[in-house]
Amino acid sequence: MADLDNKDQTEMDPADMEDVEEVEEEETGEDNSKARQLTRQMMQNPQILAALQERLDGLVGSPSGYMESLPKVVKRRVNALKNLQVKCAHIEAKFYEEVHELERKYAALYQPLFDKRSEIVRAAYEPTDEECEWKQDEEEELTVSKQEEMKEKAKVEEEKKDEEKEDPKGIPEFWLTVFKNVDLLSEMLQEHDEPILKHLQDIKVKFSDAGQPMSFALEFHFEPNDFFTNTVLTKSYKMRSEPDESDPFSFDGPEIMGCTGCTIDWTKGKNVTLKTIKKKQKHKGRGTVRTVTKTVPNDSFFNFFSPPEADFEIGHFIRERIVPRAVLYFTGEAIEDDDDDYDEEGEEADDEEGDEEADEENDPDYEPKKDANPPEECKQQ
Repeated sequence: MADLDNKDQTEMDPADMEDVEEVEEEETGEDNSKARQLTRQMMQNPQILAALQERLDGLVGSPSGYMESLPKVVKRRVNALKNLQVKCAHIEAKFYEEVHELERKYAALYQPLFDKRSEIVRAAYEPTDEECEWKQDEEEELTVSKQEEMKEKAKVEEEKKDEEKEDPKGIPEFWLTVFKNVDLLSEMLQEHDEPILKHLQDIKVKFSDAGQPMSFALEFHFEPNDFFTNTVLTKSYKMRSEPDESDPFSFDGPEIMGCTGCTIDWTKGKNVTLKTIKKKQKHKGRGTVRTVTKTVPNDSFFNFFSPPEADFEIGHFIRERIVPRAVLYFTGEAIEDDDDDYDEEGEEADDEEGDEEADEENDPDYEPKKDANPPEECKQQ
């Protein structure tokens, strides 16, 4: 009889088992939903995110424990491999030194073309019809209707030009437009900088002479203007292409070690890197108020020539991208190429977010949060 009682307690009707399973599944789904909701809330907490980031930063470069577990004889061989890696770093340094020599060589070949570009921009040379002929790629060819529209627009423009007393010279505001088209540079521009940069006629890159320490200089050539008497403003960068003895494995090519700006000889009252402010001061004892005039630093692109601690990225970008491809940044074509690279990553991220959102919407226990608050240069020597 006792065995029968035990049997009754351990065995259940199949229908009853189905009910139990359903209840367990519902409870598990509810738990998962609560866990997901709790995780979302935690990840929206800035303090928790900061603590996680600090923890992750502390793990970077820390040993995994695997090396410590290796036999002594194996560690000895690994040390031999690391010594070989140091020698590789020194060979790589020599490679970059030769690359720099090639840059110097080809800079001399590019320069006549850049000089002609400058002449066209500042109206010192008028290109021939043959030089102005540009054959569009098949992808760039316009439709017939678009061509007709462009012809009509060109006709109107020509009529306007006939009414004007004189045609524009060269390519007005060429370099200013380049700067405004590039986010890295436009962030430095202020409204009071623009009238000055309209006088910028050319930017040149000068490499160090053969046998000299690796370096380069940026030269900004200006036409005579009312703002300063300099015709050329310079920014020089010193580079190093050798592994750091204390950390040879960090070597990843030449690095900028420091830079030097120049003194701008501003016309009186035209220095846009300074501004005058007036402050009222109240005397503690007598209670009288006086107005004090102070001169303080002002945001300006021209602070670039009195370099702060880190503008290496800007100098490198001007040297590597802006000077060689200026016309493509003027037209915006180089910007489109850069944007295409970033768009691909963005689309992937969007797809991932979309998948995540779809998963949440398909989850019967998902409850969208109703009150979701979105989370709110180079040392002068």
